[in-house]
Amino acid sequence: MGSYHVDNWSEYNRSLINRGSLTLWISDDAITKWLAPKAKGKNGRPTIYSDDAILCALMLRAYFHLPFRALQGFITSIFLLMRIDLPVPSYVRICCRAKSIKFPKLSKKRPQDIVFDSTGLKVYGEGEWKVKVHGKSKRRTWRKFHIAVDPESHELSVTELTTNGVADCEVMPKMMKKSPRSVKKAYADGAYDKEECRQAVKERGAMAIIPPSRNAVLHETDDPAIVERNNFILEITGLGGDENARKLWKKLRGYHRRSIVETAMFRFKRFFGGSLQSRIIENQISETKVKSLVMNKLTQVGMPKGRWIP
Repeated sequence: MGSYHVDNWSEYNRSLINRGSLTLWISDDAITKWLAPKAKGKNGRPTIYSDDAILCALMLRAYFHLPFRALQGFITSIFLLMRIDLPVPSYVRICCRAKSIKFPKLSKKRPQDIVFDSTGLKVYGEGEWKVKVHGKSKRRTWRKFHIAVDPESHELSVTELTTNGVADCEVMPKMMKKSPRSVKKAYADGAYDKEECRQAVKERGAMAIIPPSRNAVLHETDDPAIVERNNFILEITGLGGDENARKLWKKLRGYHRRSIVETAMFRFKRFFGGSLQSRIIENQISETKVKSLVMNKLTQVGMPKGRWIP
């Protein structure tokens, strides 16, 4: 199969070093916007810290794997070392504000293609070793993390967190509505071979590169999304209709770009682990949004660029 050769190793090595730089996470812009602007004519206790300040704290927590109490001490020590004369929010305030702040867009990219998939994140329960030795118990609980990735920049474009009982095909239409208008092709595996998924993609003016099931049949309809699926079935049939024909069809349609999303899920779990720190679903949603922003920031710092050598 050969080996993968990184062509920009020197540049990528510098980016790996820069990921540990505190100036990457606490910029001058974050310090300038640390305090919330004074609201006029509103009753109640005024907001002290801006959403940018809380988001900065949450990103530090995610990247350095800190509990909330340790996070407060971490920011306090940084401000002392940098001689920044600003108050530090308490760990209680950060925790309470986490589920109510406004998050910026994950990515400013305008991708032509987008790839969908999902993975599981553990909330609480036994570790993998105990499950292997003694089996799982009823307390083992998971959340389902749905992501859409730009295969060119490797950035996360859209994410959703649901309970583990929600099917992938139920979430994709909602994510497709949030995807950039520039998307022309949406890639996904057979779990998304549903009418509602294909229609959601077609409504955005894109093509759904989703392989039909092996026992798929043609449907008489004028629905553009189903007509497109019918054409895929005819293409596979024309290539021979067997397993080799399906492999060739995937190659011709560029379906294997879908592997980029699996790489993104691996990187996400490599950075942050396979568990969630929060216990409330609202906080868990905020946690995955913060981690997605951190992952995109790390991606923007630098990624390896290479090629396969036979």
